[in-house]
Amino acid sequence: MFDKILIANRGEIALRVIRACREMGIQSVAVHSTADADAMHVRMADESVCIGPPAGTQSYLNMASIIAACEVTGAQAIHPGYGFLSENANFVQIIEDHGLTFIGPTAEHIRIMGDKITAKDTMIKLGVPCVPGSEGGVPDLATAKKLGEEMGYPVIIKATAGGGGKGMKVAETAEDMEIAFMTARAEGKANFGNDEVYIEKYLTTPRHIEIQVFGDGKGNAVHLGERDCSLQRRHQKVFEEAPGPCITPEERARIGKICADAMADINYIGAGTIEFLYENGEFYFIEMNTRLQVEHPVTESIFGVDLVREQIRVAEGLPMSFTQDDLEINGHSIEVRINAEKLPNFTPCPGKISQYHAPGGLGVRMDSALYDGYSIPPYYDSLIGKLIVHGRDRPEALARLARALGEIIIDGIDTSLPLFSALLAEDDILTGNYNIHWLEKWLEANMAEG
Repeated sequence: MFDKILIANRGEIALRVIRACREMGIQSVAVHSTADADAMHVRMADESVCIGPPAGTQSYLNMASIIAACEVTGAQAIHPGYGFLSENANFVQIIEDHGLTFIGPTAEHIRIMGDKITAKDTMIKLGVPCVPGSEGGVPDLATAKKLGEEMGYPVIIKATAGGGGKGMKVAETAEDMEIAFMTARAEGKANFGNDEVYIEKYLTTPRHIEIQVFGDGKGNAVHLGERDCSLQRRHQKVFEEAPGPCITPEERARIGKICADAMADINYIGAGTIEFLYENGEFYFIEMNTRLQVEHPVTESIFGVDLVREQIRVAEGLPMSFTQDDLEINGHSIEVRINAEKLPNFTPCPGKISQYHAPGGLGVRMDSALYDGYSIPPYYDSLIGKLIVHGRDRPEALARLARALGEIIIDGIDTSLPLFSALLAEDDILTGNYNIHWLEKWLEANMAEG
């Protein structure tokens, strides 16, 4: 049993892990940059260690400083949260080399799923349905054009090491291919140091459906249903719900079993999310995230499980506290991501919080590190909170979300909160009739940038 866990992250996810540790009787260690000296995760942890100046590359991405923090505090394990080093296989290897435990998957699984081409090849071998596309990387423009003609346009060109929408370009026609291909390669090189790309058939009206999986590393794995994350802006999720409003119980059982069996076959350990595009009743694998997702609370809400607690348990070598037969969906849950951004341009808006009041009541959860007087630093992601609601069904969850949005107070800065109140006035949102392109089109029509 771990006595002390270090959380290699900040903000609301660091608080999330600290709370799980406290319930399990485990001491927690927070690390922080000089810019986060007064952050809530530093205040709530049992111990804290400053690991560098404000820039993430010199603090939260500084592996040597994080390992040193473990050594000086006696922490036996590291929880990475999401982002930063959570999917860095080299970090996992360094942790293990120092006799510590990484609370997450193995370095091998992170490497496999971190490269889009290797991940797709692996999933095909495991029987997971994939989007039709190139076999491996595409070496040059001539090959790209040939593939485009064979698959039929539109196609999408993706950086193999990409993420967050970077290095992804759509070619609607053959005439678009050259610019799309060269731009995707350039973005891959600039953002990830790798200009290799691959090509897939571009689905025109898909939904983004992801399956939550969990394994014990000993050949046992389960799925915890799906989340619909189709409402996105520039490939960044803003609104997530579970279960998906368009997925039938039969489809859930079918794709869930495929995913769970695949994870059991490779002895996957911990939490993971297998992401799909879904169109016309078919699922097409796009990537796997080998970590806890930002939107994990909606899954926790409908299944009544603590995914962070389970992560810690299996990292200690204990079995999962549930089996597939134990997992039954209860109601509906929705999460909205609240960012420190000024609408309509979604420009980052760091600054001092003059007043903060979290919504409450039955079925309402607010995951945030805000407090009155807190100054949001300009160095990190603009996510400042997640509002999660749970109801007996989707209409009740939507009504609860509308009520909670009316209660929340975040003064002193601009936030993305007005977006969600506006979305709840749209019939397509109320009926669940949307796809991954819906929000971009709605923003263009209703909240034009400029």
